[in-house]
Amino acid sequence: MLYIVATPIGNLEDITLRAIRVFKEVDFVFAEDTRVTKKLLNHLEIEKIVYRYDEHTKMHQISNIINMLENGNKIALVTDAGTPCISDPGFEVVNEALNKGIKVIPIPGASAMTSAGSVAGISLRRFCFEGFLPKKKGRQTLLKSLANEKRTIIIFESPHRIERTLRDIEEFIGVREIVIVREITKIYEEILRGTTTELIERLAKNPIKGEIVLLIKGNE
Repeated sequence: MLYIVATPIGNLEDITLRAIRVFKEVDFVFAEDTRVTKKLLNHLEIEKIVYRYDEHTKMHQISNIINMLENGNKIALVTDAGTPCISDPGFEVVNEALNKGIKVIPIPGASAMTSAGSVAGISLRRFCFEGFLPKKKGRQTLLKSLANEKRTIIIFESPHRIERTLRDIEEFIGVREIVIVREITKIYEEILRGTTTELIERLAKNPIKGEIVLLIKGNE
């Protein structure tokens, strides 16, 4: 049995009771960053063997995970924070498990995307999620393709690229209402709202840190 376990995106109190029970019951845990997951498990006073599963190790780990599952083991798959298989390679092992007839069970919990959307103050009745933008190849093409998107657009971004991304949005999508939600559930949690122009000027004077969810109002 393969469990897809959502973990806190900052505040460790956001772990669910069900996730704690599953961590206690599984035989192995596969994590994007073993150090991050071991910190969480130590906080929960749970001892488990944690293996690495990420973009660099997935090619050989998928077969290892499937073999373990077919031998009757219970496995939990986690990401660094939030819900697995959202902008990470977890979907590939899930796909293989389902193809093999192995039961896959979601353990719901924190998600940066939905948490940010809930406090953004703009409509999420319809939205599109683009994850992290390409750093180089395909970046302009993708942004231009979103210029006429009527739904709210949600992307993930890092603090050292946010100013460039805002300038690119203004150039290729246009001046839009933007919401930046950073450090969700953490001490310095903050919501910044304004047009692309306003936020570019604001961040030039006061740079921000931390992980960012950026919401772009659709073309009305």
